Amino acid sequence: MRKIREILRLEHEAKLSHGKIASALGISKGVVTKYISLAQVRGVACPLPEDDASLKSLLSTPRKPTGKVDPDWFQIHTELKRKGVTIQLLWEEYVATHGTAAYQYSRFCDLYRQWRQQQKRSMRQQHLAGNKLFIDYCGPTIGVVDGATGEIRSAQIFVAVLGASN
Repeated sequence: MRKIREILRLEHEAKLSHGKIASALGISKGVVTKYISLAQVRGVACPLPEDDASLKSLLSTPRKPTGKVDPDWFQIHTELKRKGVTIQLLWEEYVATHGTAAYQYSRFCDLYRQWRQQQKRSMRQQHLAGNKLFIDYCGPTIGVVDGATGEIRSAQIFVAVLGASN
């Protein structure tokens, strides 16, 4: 929605050509033309609506029902934070629950990625290079075989990273 808002702003306020708008935003000229034409057909003019939801309702076309069941993306996002949980595992559970009404794996991943990009980021941490050391143990313990005795011992993988942010 931000790029669409920027397309319309540059076209109305800056009076730039479609080609210049496309190069400024890093998108194709066809996409610029599509959204400007759509805004003209739908009667969207300056000043643009303040919130993205109202702009989206003005520009979006109602989708045909796909017959697919949308998963609870927040629940999936929460589950992915747990140890050993992958998006493929969650997709398999989703398919087992919904059967033929479930999305295919690639579409499931695309929809999750789109949902995640729409979420507001809540905190930005800035660190001076080399000022802090972040340490953790990754994954479950692994077995290490002693070459002399054949005894298997548990070991953990240690990870340390110097934080930096610009």
